[in-house]
Amino acid sequence: MSEEKFKVPYLRTIKSFVLREGRLTAGQQRALDELMPRFGLPEGGSPLNFTELFGNDHPVTLEIGFGNGESLAAMAEAAPELNFIGVEVHRPGVGHLLHLIEQKGLSNVRVANEDAVELLKQRIPPVSLARLLLFFADPWHKSRHHKRRIVQSDFTDLVASRLIPGGLWHLATDWENYAEHMRAVLEAHPAFENAIAPNACTPERPAWRPETKFERRGQRLGHGVWDMLYTRRS
Repeated sequence: MSEEKFKVPYLRTIKSFVLREGRLTAGQQRALDELMPRFGLPEGGSPLNFTELFGNDHPVTLEIGFGNGESLAAMAEAAPELNFIGVEVHRPGVGHLLHLIEQKGLSNVRVANEDAVELLKQRIPPVSLARLLLFFADPWHKSRHHKRRIVQSDFTDLVASRLIPGGLWHLATDWENYAEHMRAVLEAHPAFENAIAPNACTPERPAWRPETKFERRGQRLGHGVWDMLYTRRS
């Protein structure tokens, strides 16, 4: 896979998210003002040096769309031997995660408030991530909106270029149709192998993934939950 594909300027006219931002609380605004300079990614568009960023060479997990950050903070607290980068476009969620980082005394989390696709393309070095997490992304459940789903062939190419050989892409959704779509895209991609069995989901939520707010909301609506694990082929 040629890295040149991701160096060419690319106008992404279809976004996988809509920025509907609620009002920031005073605590969230304080966290953004005081903690983002400490736990946010350094400014600039150059690729990140993870060893410099975290002060160690521990494996790095990137979570796309962490919501209010509670599950990401819980994972980071439970695995201090791992490093985590969380990216989220909604500032209230970013502020809440920063508050949790401070409250829990976490040193293994860094935060980005931007488009995850641009972050992957511009700042995440090739073959550098141990895991990529995509939990309960917007399902865009209406057929005319399926083109907005983040899991598409081009995005899968990009993820494959950033994961190390054997690296894990963990996806979860509470929309069965989106789970089917994700599996179809990943099963067809030559760089990925289903870590469970061809076209399979996990029988239950993996122990390392905390339950999320979006997951609980889906369950209240009677939705099932599908976790999918794919590894990057060598």
